[in-house]
Amino acid sequence: MILFTILTLLAGVMSESSFEVYFTGETLRFDYYHTGDATTERLAPDDIKLEGAWPGSRTNLLDRLWLGKYYFEVYDRDSKTLIYSKGFASIYGEWETTGEAKQTWRSFEESQRFPEPRKPVTLKIKKRSDDGGYREIFSYDVDPGGRFVNRAGPPKRENVWTVFDNGPSAGKVDLLILGDGYTSGETAQYHKDVERLVTKMFETEPFKMRRKDFNVRAIDVVSAESGISNPRKNVWRNSALGLSFNSFDSDRYVLTYNNKTVRDVASQAPYDALIMIFNDRKYGGGGIYNLWATVSAHTEPSSYIFVHEFGHSFAGLGDEYYSSPVSYENVVVQDREPWEPNITALLDKQNLKWKHLSASNVPLPTPWNKSSYDQYDLKMQAKRAKLVSDKAPEEDLESLFREVKSVTSNMLKSEKYYGQVGAFEGAGYEPKGLYRPELDCIMFTRNDVPFCRVCNEYINKVIDTYTE
Repeated sequence: MILFTILTLLAGVMSESSFEVYFTGETLRFDYYHTGDATTERLAPDDIKLEGAWPGSRTNLLDRLWLGKYYFEVYDRDSKTLIYSKGFASIYGEWETTGEAKQTWRSFEESQRFPEPRKPVTLKIKKRSDDGGYREIFSYDVDPGGRFVNRAGPPKRENVWTVFDNGPSAGKVDLLILGDGYTSGETAQYHKDVERLVTKMFETEPFKMRRKDFNVRAIDVVSAESGISNPRKNVWRNSALGLSFNSFDSDRYVLTYNNKTVRDVASQAPYDALIMIFNDRKYGGGGIYNLWATVSAHTEPSSYIFVHEFGHSFAGLGDEYYSSPVSYENVVVQDREPWEPNITALLDKQNLKWKHLSASNVPLPTPWNKSSYDQYDLKMQAKRAKLVSDKAPEEDLESLFREVKSVTSNMLKSEKYYGQVGAFEGAGYEPKGLYRPELDCIMFTRNDVPFCRVCNEYINKVIDTYTE
């Protein structure tokens, strides 16, 4: 708590600083490698690249939200003044919690983008400790005027187009969409997919109410082959961005390990947030805080995935479900408070992290008929696992999803405390010991429900950091 107090005071001071004092108005990208295993972690510099104009806020330069497993900082080297910071999560940060990390080392590409400084700076990356604060794990000096900064600028290869524009980037959230697995003959379909998914997101609160605070652009990324790889079905595709199912050996989890390729393509347009949609019918996607989200464009619940995964990547929201299989073994530790704003370990009932949204007549933890829900849900998870194992057509899985949606929606709506904010056990991949704010939410099920009030609040908080 002392660390957070000091950092908050620093943030208050820095918020009054002039952007022009420290920064040129352009963007630098720091590429590095994140390497290690379950017990050892190393970071190694790769490249510093000049991108386009800085798209982010020119007043909110220090991150006050304290979300993410990691924290990136930029210090003026001479004065030691913190001039920029950002919380984030990473593929490595997830991978190190898997069983594979106990067996071998792996290396992942990562990048941090920040406004180009006028003078030499020190870059620092910190990792969240057990007490909730951050400890430094990496430091690197950069001279922006030196010969080791690649000043070639972004490539001009693909077509960049505007979905809608509400004004200068400095006061808006710039959302950029990239496509993967679309051939040159499928560009028109890609445009339709972008328009459809973006429309759905901005029909969902709080994005509907905050639409004027966003600019949305897309880039036509052409792949040599249609679709993306699906190793479980022995399907391999040469897609431009390298998206693939089966990340961390999870059937539905879609990531790419080609970070620099993605960043080079994205650098052709201003962006604060990235979503990659891929040309496939199979259910899947992913979202990592302040990295990017991925979405299957043609699965039946694609609109839901688009919004759900953006909740992860944009606002740091955690998954509230707890029965679907994942590869993580200790991604959320129950004996300390999770950093995700919509999950709690309820270590102190008197100071619930979303207490201001919960009514005094709602008991903590909040009772619900969890055993009946779990009995049904686990039966459906077994059916789903068998369909995946049998390599069943996507139509069969979508039919199962519709059944689950119908049954669980009615089941949850019948609960006494449905629609109220409390602490409902079952969240963050854990059936016991972790709690979510409401019975149902976009981060919990695929049901036709909004974001709960806690998730809604944090999405608005993140939007504010770009617009205020």
